[in-house]
Amino acid sequence: MLKKLCLLTLVFSCAYARKPTLSDNRGLRDEELPFYNFKIKDYVFGSLFPKPQEESKDSGKLMSVDPEAFSFTHSGEDSDVIQEALVRYKGLTFPDAEVGGADKNYPKITGLNVHITNAYKPMDFEMDESYNLVIDAPASSIEANTVWGALRGLETFSQAVYQNTSKQYYAHGNKIHDFPRFHHRGFLIDTSRHFVEIVVIEQFIDALAYAKYNVLHWHIVDADSFPFVSKTYPILHLQGAFNSTTHVYTPDDVQRVIEYGRFRGVRILPEFDTPGHTSSWFSIENLLTKCYSGGKPNGNLGPVDPTVESNYVFLKNFFKEVAEVFPDDYLHLGGDEVSFACWQSNPKIAQWMADHGMGKNYSLLEQYYEQRLLDIVGDLGKNYVIWQEVVDNQVKVKADTVVNIWRGHGDQWKAEVAGVTKKGYNVILSSPWYLNYISYAKDWPGYYKVDPQSFNGTDEQLALVIGGTACMWGEWVDGTNLISRTWARAFAVGERLWSAKNVNDVNEAGMRMWEHRCRYLVRGLPAENVIDSQYCRHEWMSHHSHRKVEL
Repeated sequence: MLKKLCLLTLVFSCAYARKPTLSDNRGLRDEELPFYNFKIKDYVFGSLFPKPQEESKDSGKLMSVDPEAFSFTHSGEDSDVIQEALVRYKGLTFPDAEVGGADKNYPKITGLNVHITNAYKPMDFEMDESYNLVIDAPASSIEANTVWGALRGLETFSQAVYQNTSKQYYAHGNKIHDFPRFHHRGFLIDTSRHFVEIVVIEQFIDALAYAKYNVLHWHIVDADSFPFVSKTYPILHLQGAFNSTTHVYTPDDVQRVIEYGRFRGVRILPEFDTPGHTSSWFSIENLLTKCYSGGKPNGNLGPVDPTVESNYVFLKNFFKEVAEVFPDDYLHLGGDEVSFACWQSNPKIAQWMADHGMGKNYSLLEQYYEQRLLDIVGDLGKNYVIWQEVVDNQVKVKADTVVNIWRGHGDQWKAEVAGVTKKGYNVILSSPWYLNYISYAKDWPGYYKVDPQSFNGTDEQLALVIGGTACMWGEWVDGTNLISRTWARAFAVGERLWSAKNVNDVNEAGMRMWEHRCRYLVRGLPAENVIDSQYCRHEWMSHHSHRKVEL
């Protein structure tokens, strides 16, 4: 039988493995995707990423742009966000402003005016990011209801303007009506397993804005370390951080990240995951469960102990501080992967459960904890996002709770989403977009082909899918590779969450990704190559970071 199995394995390998090559001796390269035509001498055409919802491009109408004679102006409602954006986007639109000049053979665009209809309002989950962009000579325009839509329009305009090989700037005539398909377009970074410096987080926020993401899901603490500096409970970072002086995020650091995101239309969604993943919270007395062996404490600590009443006083005080520090309407409360083993070993917990009619059903204990926590956070005026285990375990949550789906390998996420939306909850999908998994050759087409509404559900269930969050977990990622490992692969998820459902041509997207990835290099971000055997006009060098426009 073993011989037959080995033979079948050999036959299968021969039939389905790719042909080894000198540079790929394992035969892992994905050759199902065609190579791009090597005869293409240039890739720069002012292509847009993500693709707008509606676009009327006049490829026959080419116009010239002179950076030195070009002005960015605004009308309508004013704010500090639009004022700084106009300065920032002049640098992003014309990274080589000293080169070029107008081409007298074509009509000349002399300016872009941004008109904002509504008064400034802080970002929220349903903020209006729509805009209308007209690219024409002598003047182009953006019309937006909100400053957040204006930011998206400015990004599109900056991409539409491009340099030819003589380094003069051009743009094609175009009329664009654009808006996101999904409200929530997030990306998770993990700063507990490896600390990430603030400057790198800021660069990551830039990268998000350039791809029209609007949420940084900041998985700020976990079992590995507690870098968040709490004024209420400073002992948490003093004992829980890798280094309580160098590897922490002070209140000023946190506000710096929040403001940096605000100026770019990126909300900061913090996650403080309990009752599991809390080993680094050990400094709070009696917070974590004492594990037992042979009827005696064995020195190990488990999840938060739900039976200790003083723990809810701590949680109320701590999350009150968190709610004041982070202005977003939502907090991510985690709730995933709670091991019952330590609870089961503790005789005091067993007695408490018996006294409260829970028997030996530890799911009821988890429900009890989660319900108490959700009530605390709700009373603070915050909405919450939770990992799916909370509702999987039948915890009663508010009707407008947002459930983050992370389970479901391959297409199994579809059943997970169907089950949660059937209960009537809003859903953020993460399962198929764990970008911390890496492979040889192109993996982004797999992310690109995922549609978060492609599950068996009613129209009402489909409408409950409010977007997605791609993830870069930090076990093997720190400041040296966070940006390069994420980008440009994350373009695929960004377009899926922004563009229309029928925008799904991998090859066409690949050509636009090529140009957009090269923009990231010029803008000072080391985005990894995602197109086989091609080039950028400005290849990456570490000193390219000087190109990044600071504001």
